[in-house]
Amino acid sequence: MSIAILYNPEIQNYDFGLGHAFRGDRFVSFFQAYQEVFGADGDFKVIRHEELAWDEDLRLLHTPDYINILKAASLADEEPDDLNWPFLGYANRSEWGPKVGPSRQSLSVYVSQDNLDPATGRLPAGIEKAARAVVKNSMLAVDTVQQGRAEKAVGIGGGLHHAKAGYGEGFCIYNDVVIAGRHARKAYGLERILILDTDAHAGNGTCEAFYDDPQVLYIDLHQAGIYPGTGAAEEIGSGAGKGFTVNVPLVSGTGDGDYERIFDEIIIPLAREFRPQLIIRYGGSDPHFADSLTSLGLTMAGFEMIGAKMRQLAGELCVGCCVDLLCSGYTPEILPRAWLSLIAGLSGKTIQWPQPLSEPVYQRAAETEAVIRQVKTILQPYWKCMA
Repeated sequence: MSIAILYNPEIQNYDFGLGHAFRGDRFVSFFQAYQEVFGADGDFKVIRHEELAWDEDLRLLHTPDYINILKAASLADEEPDDLNWPFLGYANRSEWGPKVGPSRQSLSVYVSQDNLDPATGRLPAGIEKAARAVVKNSMLAVDTVQQGRAEKAVGIGGGLHHAKAGYGEGFCIYNDVVIAGRHARKAYGLERILILDTDAHAGNGTCEAFYDDPQVLYIDLHQAGIYPGTGAAEEIGSGAGKGFTVNVPLVSGTGDGDYERIFDEIIIPLAREFRPQLIIRYGGSDPHFADSLTSLGLTMAGFEMIGAKMRQLAGELCVGCCVDLLCSGYTPEILPRAWLSLIAGLSGKTIQWPQPLSEPVYQRAAETEAVIRQVKTILQPYWKCMA
């Protein structure tokens, strides 16, 4: 089994500044842990590159106005002589004009407050370029498995699922998930893609992009009642895509066994009936019980189980191939271990983490039973397996 780890060092600049929940040092700490755990394992290969997404890649989702305003806002603090003009879309320095970025008022039309540096109230300098690196990394992860260069590809930094066509929010600038999915269809002619979102927050941007699309089965497990406030079980798509969006809202404390039951009773049956040609899963460590922004109940064993379920589905339905994207999580000491546990499950390996004596065991059996029953009832008209 070969697993490629896709990484562009530029993504370390995907950083919203001191005091913000999302810092770029998460990628450094992950690779330090990766070297300790899997660095000598021949089944893994780190592919480092410096490629960035072009405007035409970003336009698979985002509007030209949105791309241009973020480009200008992110580069307002840089000197014109330091800029890469072709990358920016300008022929030469004279087209750049004065060193002035968009005003805060105009920028607020395009990004939410939580996408700004808390210290300056501005889009962090260079973050737009880093977001392009994230997008290209996820696209290359798709290319890697579709071209047979590895059985599975893990894109580090991917999963920015809140960004919409013309608006960035929830720490997300460009939505690499949507772009990677549309790239898979455009470049490889795929007609059925399963996208599984296990981030603790509902993926409103990804959901919106595929809401009327029957070629994408989008399944989203997330904590109910927190940001962004979307993802009710009744949100199942529209038009031709009705029934192809599946939201599974979870109560606080939903733990390992609850997640496994949801996989066995909802995700796996739907995947078998849909028969995807490609599976893309994304989500990091924020469903962990100790995450600072959420209150779900996964342990490291739960993350490994999610990876193992993905390995099972990929082996059964996609000749072993799938893409995994890792980005989220807001407790620094938990994040690298959870990411590695996901990779371990995906690869069929096990990591023996030292367990704290006081680690709680979360279980919400009754609440999980209720949400499974609700989701099945809502989906019955669209899927035989939900009857």
